Amino acid sequence: MRLPTPAIPRGRRCRRVRGALAILVAAVIVVGIGLPASAQRRWVVAFANLTEEPGVTLEGTGFTGPEVRESFTLAARPYPIDLVLYDNRRDDARAAANAEAAIARRVDLYVQYHHGGTANATVGQKLKAAGIPALAINDPVPGAPLYALDNAGAGRVAGEALAQFAARAWSGQSTVAVVIGRVSAAAERVPERVRGVTGALRERLPGARLTTLDTHGNPAQVAPLLGAFLSANPSRKVLIAATDDATALAAKTAVETVGRALDAAIVGQGVDRTIHGGINDRKEIDPANRNSIVIGSVAFYLDRLGYEVLPLALRMLRGEAVPSRTLTPHKLITAANVFIEYPPYDMN
Repeated sequence: MRLPTPAIPRGRRCRRVRGALAILVAAVIVVGIGLPASAQRRWVVAFANLTEEPGVTLEGTGFTGPEVRESFTLAARPYPIDLVLYDNRRDDARAAANAEAAIARRVDLYVQYHHGGTANATVGQKLKAAGIPALAINDPVPGAPLYALDNAGAGRVAGEALAQFAARAWSGQSTVAVVIGRVSAAAERVPERVRGVTGALRERLPGARLTTLDTHGNPAQVAPLLGAFLSANPSRKVLIAATDDATALAAKTAVETVGRALDAAIVGQGVDRTIHGGINDRKEIDPANRNSIVIGSVAFYLDRLGYEVLPLALRMLRGEAVPSRTLTPHKLITAANVFIEYPPYDMN
């Protein structure tokens, strides 16, 4: 005969139920499932931008401060982050004042984007004294992780792309190479870009004579400088490495004007809207324009900077280790892959 199972005393049953509920609640907290957004920890992150001045371009590219700011505001949406925005205005005193304002506001982390070693050291000291971690962009802040462009790496990508084109299309033909643009703009690290280009070309095309032409940031100088170079090399193929996309487009016009389009290949740097275009813009790098002598441009992704930096900031806030230095993964953008990297606006 089967005996009935003894009943659990009421007090013990309650303790077991409470214990099971406690375990369940703990599990929910650990994995973060089922908690309302209001119950999640939110972090206050300050971003001090290099500049918000309209029309001022950054890092020797065609990108502007408002584009960088927008990348942060868009990137913050899926994260438990309340973003506080500051404008350093490319001014050391303003950069220090912005850090003081963020400290008074008791932000959880400060992202500093400013050119100026002395000001960045001052900002770093102020934040450290306040117990606020910092994350630096492109210029170091002492004691803070750094996210930076890899200008030398970007230049190398361009040089290798030009060398590969010459080996494929002009094998055995006399070839020269020229780097043109703001080649001496040290403040924006363009010389590092130039060294990357020239290093790759010398390795891959040791027989090609290499020349640099400095426009000093004046696009009007591209045509006369490049025109004289083409005239001096009437029977040679010409590889053109432009330090930015505006220069690449000006070089294209100069080459076509003197009837040398079949002798030239151009690679730019930046991949801003001037070269890949929006829905209604001119598109130099486009699947429908595969015969352009601008064979590509090296992406700098400043319009997506927030999407790279904020995940690092969140890891820091959670107590996770982050690399002391993280570099932008530069990539050559061509007509074959531009829609992968920059889909048409009407498809986004």
